[in-house]
Amino acid sequence: MSIKVYEGENLDELIERAKKELGDIEILYYEVEKKPSFIPFLRKKTYKLFVTKKEQKEKIEEDEIKKEIEELKNMLLSVSEEISKCSFQPVISYEELESRNVTQNLNEFTGDALELIDLLVKKGVDLEVAIELVKHSCGLDIETDKLDLSTATFREALIKGLEEILSFTGDLKISEGEKRVFAFLGPTGVGKTTNLFKLASKFVIEQQLKVGVISTDTFKVGAVQQARVYASILNVPFFVATDPKKLKEIVNNLENLDVILIDTVGRSHYDYFRLGEIKAILSGVGAPIENFLLISCNYDTREAMEVVNKYRSFFPIKYLFFTKIDETSQPGVLINVGYRSKLPVSYLSTGQRVPEDIRVLSPAIVADYLLGER
Repeated sequence: MSIKVYEGENLDELIERAKKELGDIEILYYEVEKKPSFIPFLRKKTYKLFVTKKEQKEKIEEDEIKKEIEELKNMLLSVSEEISKCSFQPVISYEELESRNVTQNLNEFTGDALELIDLLVKKGVDLEVAIELVKHSCGLDIETDKLDLSTATFREALIKGLEEILSFTGDLKISEGEKRVFAFLGPTGVGKTTNLFKLASKFVIEQQLKVGVISTDTFKVGAVQQARVYASILNVPFFVATDPKKLKEIVNNLENLDVILIDTVGRSHYDYFRLGEIKAILSGVGAPIENFLLISCNYDTREAMEVVNKYRSFFPIKYLFFTKIDETSQPGVLINVGYRSKLPVSYLSTGQRVPEDIRVLSPAIVADYLLGER
């Protein structure tokens, strides 16, 4: 870059002079200097003006930019050559890999089998679970060399598949004098108290058993009063326990009963401290407890499995009890949870009425809900 310096006592004149000599200029900067004088306030200012030709400066900047671009190209070329020498495997998430495998498996089906899988998915059944369910009712179609239904109807296919992938407890039968203790567990709002008394009604009315109910839920407003009313209607003894010692005392005094049902307080499956409190209270029973975990059918599968896994880390869950089937159009969650948790499915709540709205889960009943026949 060529820089020219002009000196003088008038800055404007210096600029004009530079323009006449160089043409279009770029002012880089200027300096001001005062010359010594015997009279201080009469000292004269002098200026130094530093300029360069504008086109020359732009040309220099353009050349520098081109040089930088060329260096960047060479660097990228070098990196590209190094990458080409390496062998990389693409990173695939577990979900994507699982999806690819499921899609590949789906290609094994044809005809009615594909139609049934599609129906199940629309009812909220996970695709992977739907494929597993349907394949148990399939045979090889010779024309397409793919799997198709070997049953006459979708209902038959579903019943056959459900028998294979889910474990059903059937109606619980209690022998007189056996003394079984059941606890109802689950998050707030799944209907523990109502469904506990539906089951109590079955034991009392259908099996003529001696039943007692103990509530540990003193937190929810009206919970104890509601339970006491149900107990009065059924004419079964009802007690309230708020600590392990009291619970143990009550259970020990109920030796003449066949069945004891314990209603617990609803707690979020993310509230580990409160779940620990429930576990501490139930530890006072002494006798083995068979735990029902209640799952609402209006949960999505991911959240329902969160409930199962969190509660299972505190309590040995023996039975799944599904509720609120009447509040969803996608009952597939009960199949997904039963299949993924490997826990036996027991009962299904179909409404709010006590004792009418309870069903013993079976492949036929589940199939009817999936097909919209319930």
